[in-house]
Amino acid sequence: MNVFQSILLGFVQGLTEFLPVSSSGHLILVRELLGLESSCMMYDILLHLGTLVPVFVFFRKDIIGLFRPPMKKLLWLIVATLPAAVAGVLLSGMIDKVFGGGKFLCVTFALTAVLLFLTERISLRNDKPRPLGAGTATCMGLMQAVALLPGLSRSGSTVFGGIMSGGKREDVAKFSFLMSIPIILGSVAVGLIGVATGSGTLILTVGWWETLCGMVAAAVGGMFAIKAMMKIVASAAYKPLAFYLFMVSILSLVLSLRG
Repeated sequence: MNVFQSILLGFVQGLTEFLPVSSSGHLILVRELLGLESSCMMYDILLHLGTLVPVFVFFRKDIIGLFRPPMKKLLWLIVATLPAAVAGVLLSGMIDKVFGGGKFLCVTFALTAVLLFLTERISLRNDKPRPLGAGTATCMGLMQAVALLPGLSRSGSTVFGGIMSGGKREDVAKFSFLMSIPIILGSVAVGLIGVATGSGTLILTVGWWETLCGMVAAAVGGMFAIKAMMKIVASAAYKPLAFYLFMVSILSLVLSLRG
């Protein structure tokens, strides 16, 4: 992998991590288009780490607020993180084996598009949204677990869960961003443990300079994505992204048939 390819992958990762279009699915698709045969798990983890930088920048006040009494939102964040954490431990091997190659991306991209259509429809019809609570956090957590499938957007799924449960748009969006922190940090921790124990699948096979460039690009892409996502959520304008995902679904189907 050269520097240009790494920058492109990093920017795509940052942009698609927070826009509801699936970062994992896009990374698989872009790799295929670039002719990169396989991924390096440690490289992917470090790209995810790069996307955390804009989250800490944009939501630093919200993050600090998690640790102020009575710390209800911190408890809700823990509740929302548990389903994906448990599913990741129990099912990650199976998910990588079945979905890792990207042959079902056409289906999961299309499912994300359907979720976005439903999110817009429900959001615009809900004239009495509720403040963020335990029920909303639970729904968002369950949807985050489902979004472990490549091509099924984490941000799109969690926002759908929050809106479906009657949550306020802005509250749901901010909480979705906060939910990304423990999930990404958990992935980084697993990766570091793997490197420390000499796991072959977690050794960094991409050069450190290329990796650093990719991480910076991921942070820049994440900054653009967060700003765009907050505007999308405020206006509930998900249809353009849904139509885009339908086109990407067709593209992934064509690529899978060609292969």
